[in-house]
Amino acid sequence: MIGPVWVLVGGAVMIWLAMSRPDAMVVGDYYKQGKAINQELRRDRVASRLGLAFDATHEAAAGRISGSLRSHGAPVRAPFHIRLAHPTQPARDRVLEALPDGQGRFTAAAPALEPTHWQVVVEGGGGAGAWRLAGSWSPARRDGLRISAD
Repeated sequence: MIGPVWVLVGGAVMIWLAMSRPDAMVVGDYYKQGKAINQELRRDRVASRLGLAFDATHEAAAGRISGSLRSHGAPVRAPFHIRLAHPTQPARDRVLEALPDGQGRFTAAAPALEPTHWQVVVEGGGGAGAWRLAGSWSPARRDGLRISAD
């Protein structure tokens, strides 16, 4: 007789867990997301035309990411953003502001990063000149990161 009671209690706990922690991966407006994908692809093509290459190193002890952004081998001096997207928890995403110096080198504060597989998006420019580089990175496997436009 106690078995069915435990099944009911376990089922109630599972329902509570499912309802209290909604899946963050589900998107409510698929049409808008589809249009956004087209814009992302356009920004990828701009990055390819500019010949962009992003190199960075994560210095965990110092709490920073440093590196450079180049366009056809020449340093890019305009500010840009580095977005680090956590694979499962959007609340842990990070957006870093990179302000390159005269040689195109930058340093951005980066608090301790979990040893997980981050999605990295480097983006800059504005309007029709907006560009984007995207890649993935696991700080536990390698300190360095390189993303080049195709």
